[in-house]
Amino acid sequence: MSRTALIAGVTGIVGNNLAQQLLANGWQVHGLARRASNTIDDVNFISADLLDPTALRAAVSHLKPSHIFITTWLRQPTEAENIRVNSAMVRNLLEAVAPAESVRHVALVTGLKHYLGPFEAYGKGALPATPFREEQPRLDIENFYYAQEDEVFAAAERHNFNWSVHRPHTIIGYALGNAMNMGVTLAVYANICRETGHPFLFPGSATQWHGLTDMTDARLLARHLEWAATTPQARDHAFNVVNGDVFRWSWMWPRLADWFGIESAPFPGEGTPLEQQLAGTEDIWHNIAKSHNLIESDINQLISAWHTDADLGRPIEVVTDMSKSRKLGFLDYQATDDSFFDLFARLRHDRIIP
Repeated sequence: MSRTALIAGVTGIVGNNLAQQLLANGWQVHGLARRASNTIDDVNFISADLLDPTALRAAVSHLKPSHIFITTWLRQPTEAENIRVNSAMVRNLLEAVAPAESVRHVALVTGLKHYLGPFEAYGKGALPATPFREEQPRLDIENFYYAQEDEVFAAAERHNFNWSVHRPHTIIGYALGNAMNMGVTLAVYANICRETGHPFLFPGSATQWHGLTDMTDARLLARHLEWAATTPQARDHAFNVVNGDVFRWSWMWPRLADWFGIESAPFPGEGTPLEQQLAGTEDIWHNIAKSHNLIESDINQLISAWHTDADLGRPIEVVTDMSKSRKLGFLDYQATDDSFFDLFARLRHDRIIP
């Protein structure tokens, strides 16, 4: 059967890598974004706002997608607003494509806030034990991930399609101007440290420095999304998705420093957040970009210090179980240090960093 994908959030870290994965395997790919631009060859880019139902229906009325991939969200000042806005985005999209009666599968990308709680209560209160497993119940707290899931489940009942939910850990991958981009943020931070002599200081908690953790390569996540969308036994399941290795930041941090030719600073017992360390560095980055002929001189278009701080500042050890996917046949593995190194090399090749 023909496979036609509609990716909501195609310009983001997940959507970008997913589009390239699907194109390589012969899919027809439509990419939806508020400010879509033809940045990926062979993607049919569509500009539309998921919060404008009328304009959205008009924008997708000619499409007959077999698979929908929802890889986008909008951060709001409160969790109540996160729920209202992000659930509406999912609902509006699924209703806009419903008249075509073509959709066979919908995939939703969320994350570990499913287990750790929303931003307002992130990593606080009574949390489930790690490693996180899909069968663990929802936390007894409002969470926009739950609201998004419920919209998918309800639409699947109405329109008779299958679904999958994907819960990655911190995502590493190539994308610019993304709200959840630790890899690019750390690359910019390392170059500022090298330029200024500022110590390359781990910005997170002692628990994260000493404890075990894992991460998710955007390329592996893309393969996982395609697998779940095309594998009958994966239908109507929620999945964790991580690289498959575990590490401690006390091991990873010096390896990242070494790639940039700098030394990692000794961990002082508690990190200084990147939002604080990178405050006021706009002119420093502008000068670095100018002297090395980089393509982006505005540091705020590259970094997401607030989100990196949230990930690295967690007060608990975070490891994610992948047994469910493994048992159903998804066996891919990715070394996380190589995920960072591959990203850094591409950023340097594309003149994002010197």
